[in-house]
Amino acid sequence: MSKIWFLTGASRGLGRAFTEAALSRGDRVAATARNTDTLTGLAETYGDAVLPLALDVTDRAAVQAAVTTAHERFGRLDVVVNNAGYGLFGMVEEVTEEQARQQMDTNFFGALNVTQAALPLLRAQGGGHIVQISSLGGIVAFPSLGIYNASKWALEGMTESLAQEVAPFGVKVTLVEPGGFGTDWGGSSATYAEPIAAYQPARDALAAVSEGATSGDPKAAAALLKVVDAEEPPLRILFGAMPVDFVKGLYAQRLQTWADWEQVSIAAGGGA
Repeated sequence: MSKIWFLTGASRGLGRAFTEAALSRGDRVAATARNTDTLTGLAETYGDAVLPLALDVTDRAAVQAAVTTAHERFGRLDVVVNNAGYGLFGMVEEVTEEQARQQMDTNFFGALNVTQAALPLLRAQGGGHIVQISSLGGIVAFPSLGIYNASKWALEGMTESLAQEVAPFGVKVTLVEPGGFGTDWGGSSATYAEPIAAYQPARDALAAVSEGATSGDPKAAAALLKVVDAEEPPLRILFGAMPVDFVKGLYAQRLQTWADWEQVSIAAGGGA
């Protein structure tokens, strides 16, 4: 059975790869982007199977209108992918309040807007799948990405609650946590805070470690198709070999720290 998708941030990067993968196998996609000119090639190739929609996910009314338009056009929504987002680079001290709020508005509230607009439709039809494109940065924080990390950690917390809330209605929920891919995430789509000289050594060290980490083209589309086709999709899934290896050590370290401080934790009281 072909699926009907509503996908944000479809103009480039992983969003574009996901859109093309769905269309190429015969699915239909409501593909959104801030500028629909970037979607012209998709419409020319796939015709009526793709519905290009101009959308700024921070505009709640526009999100509701776009979701309604897609539903009216295709009759249902099977897969809702919250992919729109961008990277904000800067040490916590460097980031302005405006930059921080804009990051949360897009990466967290944008996904919340789409999720809340789609849920009544998914509940009414008795099923569907919400996919939140999070990040390895949604489970581990890195220097110079504190506010970006915060936006993804917020998305993860909201989504874990959401999965429990909507399971009785037959709605599936998945957090996709990619590592580095060769997208424009750190390029023209990113925002950079004004640097403070004191942090330059940390910035240089981080650049040396991450050099080459995002080489190559996105190869996650086939993996996403397997996730959305699964009868019991995972709540969380890592995309990429690097995060798979990385999180094993990360969680072992966290568990060890909790164990080392267990007696202090118990002595703190609070609960049985």
